[in-house]
Amino acid sequence: LISGCGTFTFLSSAVAAVSGLLMGYELGLISGALLQMSSILALSCKEQEIVVSSLLFGALFASLTGGFLIDRFGRRLAIIIASSLLVLGSLILVPYESYGILIVGRIAIGISISLSSIATCVYIAEIAPQHRRGLLVSLNELMIVIGILFAYISNYAFASVSHGWKYMFGLVIPLGALQAIAMYFLPPSPRFLVMKNNDEAARKVLERLRETSDATKELTVIKSSLKDEHQYSFLDLFCSKNNMRTRMLVGLTLVFFVQTTGQPNILFYASTVLKSVGFQSNEAASLASTGVGVIKVVSTVPATVFVDQVGSKTFLCIGSSVMAVSLVTMGLVNRNIHVNFTNVCRSQSPEDFFLQRPRNLTGVTNGSLKDLFASMVSPERLSFDAQRSPDVARTGELNRTALAGGKSTTGSHMESGEVPVVLKWLSLASLLVYVAAFSIGLGPMSWLVLSEIFPGGIRGRAMALTSSMNWGINLLISLTFLTVTELIGLSWVCFIYTIMSLASLAFVIVFIPETKGCSLEQISMELAKQ
Repeated sequence: LISGCGTFTFLSSAVAAVSGLLMGYELGLISGALLQMSSILALSCKEQEIVVSSLLFGALFASLTGGFLIDRFGRRLAIIIASSLLVLGSLILVPYESYGILIVGRIAIGISISLSSIATCVYIAEIAPQHRRGLLVSLNELMIVIGILFAYISNYAFASVSHGWKYMFGLVIPLGALQAIAMYFLPPSPRFLVMKNNDEAARKVLERLRETSDATKELTVIKSSLKDEHQYSFLDLFCSKNNMRTRMLVGLTLVFFVQTTGQPNILFYASTVLKSVGFQSNEAASLASTGVGVIKVVSTVPATVFVDQVGSKTFLCIGSSVMAVSLVTMGLVNRNIHVNFTNVCRSQSPEDFFLQRPRNLTGVTNGSLKDLFASMVSPERLSFDAQRSPDVARTGELNRTALAGGKSTTGSHMESGEVPVVLKWLSLASLLVYVAAFSIGLGPMSWLVLSEIFPGGIRGRAMALTSSMNWGINLLISLTFLTVTELIGLSWVCFIYTIMSLASLAFVIVFIPETKGCSLEQISMELAKQ
């Protein structure tokens, strides 16, 4: 596997890619932690969306400012700062139980994972030999999906433990600390050293990385290309010089499709979505989403291993077309299941429901009784929690009769509110295929393409800009996902994602260059000419 790139290079890449593991863990974690926290802290729909999104706010902020940090202080230092911040954010979250602290901690973690994801991609791309670059950069994505899987497993393991979410958040602390320490002993990126006019150090690093006694040739190539590129300023990203504007647009559009084909939501709300399709308990939903995690890992592995032979463009095409097919299936299945999202996201416990009564019944007049009744029948109050009240568990959370004003708005009324078994599993299957397709194509490949298409002197800032687009759209989509799904229904959401997948397929075929086997400098020259 690692023939052709020295053990030391592989080791350095692997340590850097631990930030991928941490990132995936933090991203996947929220899906199960939400199930617990929303009942403990009695969070409304909107508040749940805000908890999920606070991490993205932090990430967006970091990606806007992080590029300068990475180009100024170096890739390695940025990774060290990021892991220390992660440890800090997690330490805040563990002891306290409040909505405010939760948001502050998640913002800190967001800043950390965003910074480390940009820095890691750039760092690995710059220390990797050209014929193994795809493998090593995709190692980061592989670690991300393994992190997501770990998160889902810990969601499942702690689903029924009281205050389990504290353990979930705390598990990353030792790993983050270890990475910060290990990165300290690794070499800085040779290309960064050349940017800082430190050629001697750069040569020593290259000799260690390539395990040769003479790295002059590679150093000369890097120097000549950086000499051309060093005069880039941030605004040049938007000029036609060296085709930079087109390259930037290709990068931004690619990222746009990563987000708008809907993957991040399925990730954040996996447990919620599966719960609404008929996996009743928290444990069942967490277990089913663990399946999602396993599939992500299993399908990212071949993409990582073969990317240098097959090329990223091919994988992107395969991924997008399979995604479109599975999304259509998912949409059609969900048309036959009338999912009621409102109930899923507002399950408060019956205890809360009874606690609200005495407070309202003080000083009863006719008006307040009417208000009390209205407050009881409004969907926020009258919400079902299948685990705690057995009589509701039968009708489950798919109760067709939305008790708004007592009118029964019945879709296709089934007695038990159960989802037909075939549809339930078909829904899960198409979800899994969709996840697999994403993990072969847009998942790992988009970041590989992004770390290749920009010139070295400005790579950090360019990646940061595309990354901020990434987090920004992600934020928008996650903030509105539950709300939009309530409005137009899950099946239409799926159909919109289908259209996006087809559009991304067309875009890849027309605009993405095939980059396998070329050095970063060759790619940059080719793209500057086009």
